[in-house]
Amino acid sequence: MDAFKLMKELRVNYEQEAHYLPKETGLRLIESTTEDDGRISAKCRDAKVEDVWSLTSFFGYSTQTFVLAVNLLDRFLAMIRIQPKHLSCVSVSCLHMAAKVTEEECNLAPPVELIRIGQCRFTASDLCRMEKIVAEKLNFKSKAVTALTFLDLYHQIALSHCTDRKEILSLEKLEAQLKACLCRISFSKAKPSVLALSLLRQEIHAVQSEDMLEIACHIQRHLKITDVELRLWSERVARCLSDYSSPECSKPNHRKLQWIVSRRTAQNLHSYRTVPELPTIPEHCWDESESEDSCEDVMSSGE
Repeated sequence: MDAFKLMKELRVNYEQEAHYLPKETGLRLIESTTEDDGRISAKCRDAKVEDVWSLTSFFGYSTQTFVLAVNLLDRFLAMIRIQPKHLSCVSVSCLHMAAKVTEEECNLAPPVELIRIGQCRFTASDLCRMEKIVAEKLNFKSKAVTALTFLDLYHQIALSHCTDRKEILSLEKLEAQLKACLCRISFSKAKPSVLALSLLRQEIHAVQSEDMLEIACHIQRHLKITDVELRLWSERVARCLSDYSSPECSKPNHRKLQWIVSRRTAQNLHSYRTVPELPTIPEHCWDESESEDSCEDVMSSGE
C-alpha cells in the first residue's frame, strides 16, 4: 500500500477509534476499587489480562487476538459491574470471541480446551452464554480499532519512507511492548492512536533514527495529536517498559499452563471430555430491567 493510501486509512481509523474506547468513568471506578470491596479491582483486572496473555501464547494466537480480547474485556468491565468470581468466564469469553474473528478456523481452540488449560471452573455452555452477553452489550460484530491497528499502520508508513531501516524497526518488538502496556489498566484510558505513537517514538529514540523521528512528527501533525498528550503517554510508556524490564517485575508466566497437559492429560488434549459438574449460569442470567451498571446479582457461574 502506498503512502497516500496508508495516510488515508490512518485518518479513517482515527475518526473511528472513539467508538471502541472503554468508558473512562468505568475504568476510574475499577482503579479506585480495593480488593476488599467485592468488586473488580485494577490488580484483579491486570492479573486476569496476564492470564489471557498466557492463554494466547499457549494456543499460538496472534497479538491481534490478544489486543482485541483485552479491548472487549475492558469495554465490558467499564460498562458492567461484575463480581470477581465471574471475571474468568468473562475474560476467556472475550479471548474466544477475539480468536473467532482473527484466527483461522482450523487454529481455534475448542471452548472445552480453553477452559481446561485455563484451569477455569465453568462449563462450555457458561462460556457460550457469556459470549452472547458480551456481544450484546458491546454491540460487537467483527472488528475494533485498537492500538495495534495504529501500530501496524505507523510501522508501514515508516517503512514506506525508510526501507533500509526494516531490520531495525521491529514490529514484533513493538507488539511485545504494547502487550506489556495493556497488562496495566491505566493504558486502557489512552487513545489507541496516541498509545501506538508513544510506543513508536520510544523505539525510534532507541534506534536513534532522525529520519523516522521526522516521520513520527509528520504522523502526529496529520492526526493533530497535541504535544502535551503525546508527552504524557510517552512518559508513562517509558516508565512501564522500564518497570517491566526490571527483574523485580512479575511477568505473565506462560509456563504455568504446561503442567496441566503433561502425561495422561496430553493424550486427551484434543478430546472432548466433560469438565467437572459445576453450577452453570442460569438461562435467565440477564435481567434487561437491571441497570447496565450492575449485574452481579443476576450472574452466577461455577466459580
